[in-house]
Amino acid sequence: MDITNINKTNNKEVIFQLISCAKKHRKIMQNLLNETGVYHAQHRLLMEISRNPNISQKEIAESMEISPATIAVSLKKLERGGYINKEMDEGDNRLNQITITDKGKKVVEQSKQIFDMAGRKVFEGFTEEEKSTLSFFLRRLDDNLVRMEEEVKLKKERT
Repeated sequence: MDITNINKTNNKEVIFQLISCAKKHRKIMQNLLNETGVYHAQHRLLMEISRNPNISQKEIAESMEISPATIAVSLKKLERGGYINKEMDEGDNRLNQITITDKGKKVVEQSKQIFDMAGRKVFEGFTEEEKSTLSFFLRRLDDNLVRMEEEVKLKKERT
């Protein structure tokens, strides 16, 4: 990297690079994960259910910050595909306990392998120190974005 150009880098350019990397990563991951037979939104649900066995539909919606109606539609598709089972909670008929089937577990395992492979390729040629430094800077960016979100939320509440 040419150190003389560091002062010439503008914020807009760096933000564009971050967005560009995120878009490319998402597109690549969607293509790789299509091999599992599960769509992106359903895939996220399946991974969440795998991490939290017997989670309720309501808990999924809360943890993923997605509306219960959206969750219900995706869960129905996963159930029809044989990836999950929904069972009524004996204590509360309004709650469904979601469990992952063997077919769903295979997709989760395949997905984990895809994520591991992609992670290795994305950081090919990076030293541990470089990854650590990048992570440090990304955490700082995230902290700034969290503060901005809070400011926007406060401003919205005032109006």
